Amino acid sequence: MTDFLRTPDDNFASLEDFAFQPNYHDWQDMRMHYLDEGPADGPVMLLLHGMPTWAYLYRHMIPPLVAAGYRCIAPDHLGFGRSDKPTDIHWYTIARHTEILTTLITALDLQDITLVCQDWGGPIGLAQAATMPERFSRLIIMNTWLHHPEYEYSQAIRNWNRNWHEGGLFCREKPDIALLMLLSSGLLPADVIFPALTSGTVPELSGPAAAMYAAYHAPINGLPDSAFNGLRRFPLSIPLDSYDNGNGAAQTHHYRTLLNWNKPVHFIWGCSDDVFTESWGRAWAAQMNASFDPIADAGHFLQNTHGAEVARHILNRSGSA
Repeated sequence: MTDFLRTPDDNFASLEDFAFQPNYHDWQDMRMHYLDEGPADGPVMLLLHGMPTWAYLYRHMIPPLVAAGYRCIAPDHLGFGRSDKPTDIHWYTIARHTEILTTLITALDLQDITLVCQDWGGPIGLAQAATMPERFSRLIIMNTWLHHPEYEYSQAIRNWNRNWHEGGLFCREKPDIALLMLLSSGLLPADVIFPALTSGTVPELSGPAAAMYAAYHAPINGLPDSAFNGLRRFPLSIPLDSYDNGNGAAQTHHYRTLLNWNKPVHFIWGCSDDVFTESWGRAWAAQMNASFDPIADAGHFLQNTHGAEVARHILNRSGSA
């Protein structure tokens, strides 16, 4: 039996801009949370998050996509959001996250899928398209990557990875990752965020900053340190120093497989991202003969800050807007 923690439902009871009903997929002895909004017989938008987010990331995208007739499926990886959280850090591998998402797709028998992926949603989600191409009709790729020997990791990725290792800024008990979402969104400056993070305090918050903090803190609010292990494991799975845990060989295979993808591919890119740079996004889009829609002032979490604009790009490319 797996040792895991389950976030109380009350943690999610009063989040702003998030009036979506939870759904659960049983996997082994745990459950995976997912949103399922829109017509049951509509074409599917599979909306995948990365680190340190959850389905809340897509709160501003789901309503316009549903209004356009899409069925939006937005799962939380195990260890994130409303999904169960195994306590053993060694439980988490990218191969396992990939396997679990496969079981959700097959259990729901999803077809005609548009994959929308960003951050770790890229390697986990693009693996599905590479191995079950018949279920997918289109790829929307945003600020992510697939490992391959020629890929050059940015200094920002290397810094992120280093700071989760021993002695790093985030290698601490209960690292307050919700504060990082406020920083990336421009709601609080670094000179407020980092002293709060290192001291284990929360600065005084109000308005949009308070609402966003509450949402990204909700999954781990009141839980012990072991509930943070899913969050910890993602940066520690980057194949630049964790090839096996990051499923590096499979990522390379999926990357090369998808270079021959013969269905529509659209890149939507936050061009202020120093993690996955605009130059990398444009180069990858060119390799896949894909369109490229830049959002100049968007950073890494473009769904979080520019969700409505991202949705417009998706619908424009699909001819639904």
